[in-house]
Parts: sequence; C-alpha cells; structure tokens
Amino acid sequence: MRRRHLLGAGLAIVVAGMAGNAMAQSEIKIGEINSYSLLPAFTEPYRKGWQLAVEEVNAAGGINGKKLVVISKDDGGKPADAQTAANELVSSENVAMLAGTFLSNIGLAVSDFANQKKVFFLAAEPLTDAITWSKGNRYTFRLRPSNYMQAAMLVEEAAKLPAKRWATIAPNYEYGQSAVAVFKKLMSAKRPDIQWVDEQWPPQGKIDAGPVVQAVAAANPEAILNVTFGADLVKLVREGNTRGLFKNRAVVSFLTGEPEYLDPLKDETPEGWIVTGYPWYDIKTPDHDKFLKAYQAKYNDYPRLGSIVGYQTIKAAAAILAKANSTDPEKLIAATEGLSMPSPFGEITFRKIDHQSTLGAFVGKTALKDGKGVMTGSAYRKGSDYLPSDAEVEKLRPKD
Repeated sequence: MRRRHLLGAGLAIVVAGMAGNAMAQSEIKIGEINSYSLLPAFTEPYRKGWQLAVEEVNAAGGINGKKLVVISKDDGGKPADAQTAANELVSSENVAMLAGTFLSNIGLAVSDFANQKKVFFLAAEPLTDAITWSKGNRYTFRLRPSNYMQAAMLVEEAAKLPAKRWATIAPNYEYGQSAVAVFKKLMSAKRPDIQWVDEQWPPQGKIDAGPVVQAVAAANPEAILNVTFGADLVKLVREGNTRGLFKNRAVVSFLTGEPEYLDPLKDETPEGWIVTGYPWYDIKTPDHDKFLKAYQAKYNDYPRLGSIVGYQTIKAAAAILAKANSTDPEKLIAATEGLSMPSPFGEITFRKIDHQSTLGAFVGKTALKDGKGVMTGSAYRKGSDYLPSDAEVEKLRPKD
C-alpha cells in the first residue's frame, strides 16, 4: 500500500509538472515596471490602458495562439528598486521582455540592466534623449516622443514669439535637465537673438513655488519655459497667478496639455500657454475613435495621455512578439527595427537607427472652458518630422 501511495504521489507530481510546463508554453509573459505609488495621476490611466490592450490582444487570439500575460511591479520612483524588480521579473518570472517606466532616471536604470543582462526592454514613457542616443543600446527601444522631438515641436511655435529674454523652470533631475538643454539648443539655433536670463531648478516633487516665482520675476523675462508637471505644476501655477508672473508673458510648457496635468488646475488654468498634450475631445480620426469607444465602454471614463501610452506599449509589444514568433532577445530586436504598426494617433514605426518610435504629440494652447482647462487650436505633429538626420543620430549614439 505504501509503495502504491508513493507511486501515485510521484505520478501526481510529474503530471503537475507537465501541466505547469504546458501552461508556461501556452503563455507569453511581459514584465512591466512603473512608478504607480509615486505618480498615480499618470500611472493609473496608464495601467487601464495596458489592461485594455491585453484584453484586446487575447480576445483576438493572443500572440500566435499563446495567451499574453503582464506581470506588473511598482518601482516606487527609485532606480535601484526598478532594477531589483527587473531582475525578479527576468530571473523568477521568466518574462519575454521588460516594458514600462516613467521617470527618465528610472528608464535609464532599467535600460542599463537590459543591456547588461541582454534582455529586450520597451521603454514606455521616459523622455530623456539619452535613452536612445548617448546611452542608447541594442536592447532598448522607446515608444513616446523624446525631449528632442517635443522640444522641436514647441520651438516651431516659440520661435514666432517676439520675446527675446527667456527664463526656464524645470525639475532638477534627468528629465528636466535634458528638456531644458535641448529646448535651449534648438531655440537658440532658430533665434540667435535670444537671451537666457534665469534658470530655476526645484527638486522634483518638492517645489517651493514662492521663491521660484520670485526669482523668475526678478530676472524680468519676456517668456518662460516650464518643464514642471504634476503637483509641482499646480503649485507653480497657483503661486504664479497670485504674484502675476504670467501676466503679459509668453509661456511654453512641456506636457501641460495632458489631461492628467491640466485637469487638476481647474479654473486656475492659465490661458494661452503653448503646450504639448492630448486633447482627446478634439481628435476626429478612425484610429482614435476606435480606441476612445473601447476605453470609455470599459472604464466609463475619458482617457488620459497615460492611457494612450499604456495601451500602445502593450500593442507594440504584442506586434513585436508576433512578428518575431520567438522570445529570443536577438529575434525580438530584429523584429522591432523598422517595424510599423497602427496606434490611436495613426501609424508609427520603430526606427532602426536609434530604436525611437515615430509616435507624435499634439501642440496647442491652454484655455478655460466651463471652469476647466482645455487645449485649443491643437494639431498633431508626426514624430518622424521632428527627428534629426541619420548622420546626426550616428554622432549622438554609440555603436552597438
């Protein structure tokens, strides 16, 4: 009896193991990392976006018949925690690729991990130019339009302003530093008459808006470049409105037209700022209509820019995995370089030369409507129209 019991138990273990292997073979796992607890205004809509995409991919048959599974981890806004999460996803969960991240310094940390461990990484949101250029590597691709691309879009409008004296306000970490540097470079190239009269570098998430506003006002600029976002932006706008900083001054601002950053300003929204953003209520294209209807049907809410980023990150990952028909990193790289696919903003392509996608952004101006901030006069700028030449990219990016 004892021998029979042991044989039965052993057989059960073998069968369970076979079932586990079969289950593993019927799934493809993606490891997703983001700053959920630190930046919920963006990352919660982002999560909803990628969850909708997972549902759509699996409803359409998955990845070449295999179910797509996303295993998500919170990095808490800390680069070291993001690398730990990446290691756990690769070593314990056996994910086929890594995806996500928000803050630029975290994106660079995960990109470095991916390069060292030879793991495919699809960076969703981090905007620093270093991701695809100075610190670019063969294992890292980026979805969102970079600082260079968004700066080039904004400079196109900013250069038309008569203002000659400019000040800048930006968070003092990789993203803010990168955005200011490239905006100044591109703006000065178009307008050599520009003077940069002041720079303010508040710590990310901890702006003391009073002294910042006072210092900028003392420099008496004719125009201001703003790169703050989230709670810092709300504090800056409130203090700036109170002290009249924005009165009769042009303001150019990265990201401010995105609903997650514009909505909290409510009736304090300053009017006439030149911004990049996402006017979901004004986009009339079949690709966006399809996404909008699906998102609203699932969540009974309107999308934010994070929703688009999360959705398209998983749609892109699925397209890459399907084309590669493999989880081998080298085959994933080969499949992604030059790959084109649809998106809610129209067709995009991952460039072979620098692994940057050609997803674009909307540029318009802030306005008040029914006590709420909106974007007006917005137009979509294709990412492919705002990238440097291949010859310039080759100078910026190290050889693999």
